[in-house]
Amino acid sequence: MLEKWFNLKENNTNVKTEVVAGVTTFMTMAYILAVNPSILSASGMDSNAILMATALSAFVGTLAMALLANYPFALAPGLGLNAYFAYTVCGAMGYSWQIALLAVFVEGLIFIVLSVTNVREAIFNAIPMQLKRGVSVGIGLFIAFIGFQNAGIVVNSDSTLVTIIDFTSDFHTAGISALLAVIGTFLIAILYIKGVKGSILIGIFVTWILGIICQLTGLYTVVPEAGYYSLIPSWSNFSLGAIGLTFGQCFKADFGSIRIMDFIVIILAFLFVDVFDTLGTLIGCANKANMLDKDGKLPRIKQALLADAIATSAGAVLGTSTTTTFVESSAGVAEGGRTGLSSVVTGFLFLLAIFFAPIFTTIPGFATAPALLFVGFLMITAVTQIDFSDMSEAIPAYLCLLAMPLMYSISEGIAAGVISYVVINVVCGKAKKITPLMYILAILFVCKYIFL
Repeated sequence: MLEKWFNLKENNTNVKTEVVAGVTTFMTMAYILAVNPSILSASGMDSNAILMATALSAFVGTLAMALLANYPFALAPGLGLNAYFAYTVCGAMGYSWQIALLAVFVEGLIFIVLSVTNVREAIFNAIPMQLKRGVSVGIGLFIAFIGFQNAGIVVNSDSTLVTIIDFTSDFHTAGISALLAVIGTFLIAILYIKGVKGSILIGIFVTWILGIICQLTGLYTVVPEAGYYSLIPSWSNFSLGAIGLTFGQCFKADFGSIRIMDFIVIILAFLFVDVFDTLGTLIGCANKANMLDKDGKLPRIKQALLADAIATSAGAVLGTSTTTTFVESSAGVAEGGRTGLSSVVTGFLFLLAIFFAPIFTTIPGFATAPALLFVGFLMITAVTQIDFSDMSEAIPAYLCLLAMPLMYSISEGIAAGVISYVVINVVCGKAKKITPLMYILAILFVCKYIFL
């Protein structure tokens, strides 16, 4: 039955590989169950309700991706957009979280229309192949940078923006966490080189277990106010009825308080980032999994984009910010995930996470960071496929891959790549190879920086 639904043999995979990939993707994404409530609660929403909405929206979106598109990509409320939701829309602009959820819901509906009418598919196909490879490399650098941050290896610096942590300072909190992440990274690399199946997942669990041992022996100190929590799972009071505090609240917004121009800008901001973050993630993950055809197109992309759009509106109804395809899906792809069966596993783990939230949210950032660091390495190998002999193709790809980690945004990287591609090729007399849609995208990105 699984073979009939997911075409495992056709995709050169099997049930065991897909299950391991699905679990790996979940493990690298599980942090969102803790991070999303901490961010969105700043808007006044109930943290327990947000956690449930996060898990349910991830389940709905990931299952839609599996059943509609048969791809191993997982979805959950995206970082960045949740901060915009809480701190800009509900904070600086002063809107209620109900109105913010309404904006996300409307954005999702627009997204569905764009998906059904092939607009998003056309955008994906219009991006040149060399630029797509640049996107894949850029995402690799981006998630590696996130891994360094989650591990606490890279920290803020007043003089250089970022710097390496002082391992000896605050050793029993920050120092030991960073050291364990380094050990976990070496462990994953060694296991992967030796061909051990599930090496990334093993690395996450072993790093977490080492952390627990350090806590029990006093090497790791629990300091909640500084963000260093207990690594040992413990049950806490949790009510399944909490979802009622956010479910359907987007339809109960005070419409009289909405300023129409502000509302349009909010929707456009959500839509713009969602569209290009999703496209960037699909390009990067699909390229890494060799899913793009000879023309650089992704089969069944319409279904994949539709699943993403449906998840956004469903998430708004449940009570969370924009749900989008997660770049951490590349961790599962790196473990061999090639079909929707991997996504089904990830989706059901998110559903189970509602009942075992204290366990899943106990996994620390330094335990999942090695997975992100190593997957980043696997993704930047696409740099060897970029044709550096053609500068008009290579330079935009370079600007794209450089911008993503430094600007901390997949969509900003794509913007840099698209704008530079059009400008460089037009000025250099190579305008004939630029598709009309690339001109439109470049103009839209420029307008975004001017008006948004």
